[in-house]
Amino acid sequence: MKIIHAANKLKPAGRKVCLAIGFFDGVHLGHQQIIRQTVADARQHDAIALVITFDRHPNVVVLPERVPPLIYSLPQKLGAIESLGADTLLLIHFDEKFSGQTGENFIRSLARDLGKIQSLCVGADFVFGHQRSGNVALLKQLGGELGFTVHGLAAVSLDRQIVSSTRIRETIRSGDLDDASQMLGRPYAISGRVIEGDGVGRKLGFPTANLDAGGLVLPPNGVYLGLAKIRKKSRPVALNIGFRPTLATGGPQLRVEAHLLDFTGDLYGQELEIEIGEKLRDERKFGTLEELKAQIARDVAGAKKRF
Repeated sequence: MKIIHAANKLKPAGRKVCLAIGFFDGVHLGHQQIIRQTVADARQHDAIALVITFDRHPNVVVLPERVPPLIYSLPQKLGAIESLGADTLLLIHFDEKFSGQTGENFIRSLARDLGKIQSLCVGADFVFGHQRSGNVALLKQLGGELGFTVHGLAAVSLDRQIVSSTRIRETIRSGDLDDASQMLGRPYAISGRVIEGDGVGRKLGFPTANLDAGGLVLPPNGVYLGLAKIRKKSRPVALNIGFRPTLATGGPQLRVEAHLLDFTGDLYGQELEIEIGEKLRDERKFGTLEELKAQIARDVAGAKKRF
């Protein structure tokens, strides 16, 4: 999948373009329906399947006091979209200037820069543009004028409830990871860049990869089984999410630390995705480092036994 940062960089060379537009956090079942419809339209009309999304949640700019924690990191979201067969992704930098654009002007600028738009697919309740001035009704009005069809797809339901990013965040927070996986249409996973830690895990004999999970919604604190994807291979993991109360000095800091079983190698700076499975235990404070080390050894042994 090709990634561009401005619509005029697509250069379709006379081919029509089919669009899907949305923030697509989690790329859940409802999002997948929108993107698959766009890909199907593109294949039918020998067009380019173009997904349009944003590099940050719009609330970062328009409502900073109400920015939700994200289900997926940006690289994780882009990978999920690519897996659905999109040809190109337009990643728009969402800033104050962009947020001031009306919905109508946004669509007209896309039509100008992309050439012939064949179809445009969004969710039925999709709103966009300055002060939410755009919706499906406006898209259909503009489609009639500019010559493209509009799909405003109804939300997908699971267990008689609508699948939404908000609902998925709630299930993750509550630890219902199986429910989250069902709504995502794939195993729930977190992803983040591996950053340097304080080396305590290595000193205890259990080195960890520390993930930068800032801004992500996370399951309840504790120790989990996991599977890490490294160079297209899956590696078993004992994953700790929490504040490390035995080691904490100064203010508490949430950590996401993965001990990869029977693995040696340098992962610093890489994006590491970890599927989160069974919870082994809750987070708790130990009296000494030796007690903590013994418990980590039991966690690792338990993880190996299960794998």
